[in-house]
Amino acid sequence: MKKKSKVHSKGRMLLTGMLSLALLAGGGTASFAETAANAAEAGSQTTIRQGSLQTIVAVGDSITAGYEPGMTEGSAVYGYVDRIKEQALFHNRTEVTNYGILGLTSTGLLNYLKAIQEGSAVTADTIQPGISDPRISVFASGIPGTKTKLAQADTILITIGGNDVSQLIEQSKSLSAEQLETTANELLTVYKTNIQEILSVLTVINPDAQIILADQYQPVPKIAGESQYVMLSEVAAGFTQAVDEAVAALAQEGKSVKAAHVAERFVGKELSYTHIFNEDVHPNQSGYETIAKVMAESIWGYYRITEAQKGKTELSVVVSGAELQTPYKPIVKNGQTFIVLRDITDAIGGTSKWDSKSSTATVSYNGSEVVIPIGAKTVTANGISLETASPAFLQKAGTEQKTYVPLALLVKGLGLDVQYSSKMKTVFINL
Repeated sequence: MKKKSKVHSKGRMLLTGMLSLALLAGGGTASFAETAANAAEAGSQTTIRQGSLQTIVAVGDSITAGYEPGMTEGSAVYGYVDRIKEQALFHNRTEVTNYGILGLTSTGLLNYLKAIQEGSAVTADTIQPGISDPRISVFASGIPGTKTKLAQADTILITIGGNDVSQLIEQSKSLSAEQLETTANELLTVYKTNIQEILSVLTVINPDAQIILADQYQPVPKIAGESQYVMLSEVAAGFTQAVDEAVAALAQEGKSVKAAHVAERFVGKELSYTHIFNEDVHPNQSGYETIAKVMAESIWGYYRITEAQKGKTELSVVVSGAELQTPYKPIVKNGQTFIVLRDITDAIGGTSKWDSKSSTATVSYNGSEVVIPIGAKTVTANGISLETASPAFLQKAGTEQKTYVPLALLVKGLGLDVQYSSKMKTVFINL
């Protein structure tokens, strides 16, 4: 949730968060600045679906964007949407586009989606008058492409309501109990109407997408005041009821819409899961992970963690959802990940041949072929020569000599998708 007077007006909250998965070990998350053009460019192009590519689009407020207090233009972002991309990579090749707008209210999101439904660029004030997200003009002008992205999405994720609640938190300091109750009821009425229309518009834009709508947690801890905590908890419960009712109505019509119950996970853990910084309240990393877990459970039924993420190994390799189990651990050299050749060919269902005279391995998979000479700084993928920072090498393991090959170069040469998450210390390979 965001109070404009504290941070928005200073222009410090910039651009959406979307995980930039690198091909080599050492890759990291993208900064706010680096992801500005990404959302605009993604929205302006038609997705080319390759095989079983799954597409996910997130819309909403600064929680969707992954904002944390104190972030600047160059800050790396790692929010719930970034974690959802990681979870999606356990299942398939994945494309994620993040349209999180800082300071957006439920009314603003409804305006934005109605404009998207129309498919024409609009002014920033058409979305939400006075909103101070510095990228708002990009979102407004990019609406035609955004409509394409939403229409093609397999899954649409929504977080909205924090900026609705923040208005009530601010007013709670000056209103009487009776006035506050009236204001809260009015707020809930507007939110309920907006949520119903938001879901209706999305199901028109994309009748086939799975839509996941999160309810709105309340971030104020009990130590801030018992009466305020009780009041805000009741408001949060009202938000959850509004979400459940809107979802149930569309589910009865056969729409694939689900509620993600985030609010209940934050109860009693408000201090653990949120930043409270100069009245700028947003999830911290534990909070974003909690939201991601609820969202992932709504989509796939579970949230996965790799051995490397648990600290049990330096690097994990996941091939088509299965974490590679091998006594021969991956090795990182000059920023490249190397893996035992037999391990990766077995995992992807490929074949390999070894030429002892030339010390060359030839790997074949699904009509593609990669030739890897030991010690050479080039490999050949389908007849095309590719340079590598470090060559393949032999390393003794017990009584055996194992052939270690550059993982990303080999997998890409075979036409597979390889992504790296620095936060999870995990390489994802999808066929």
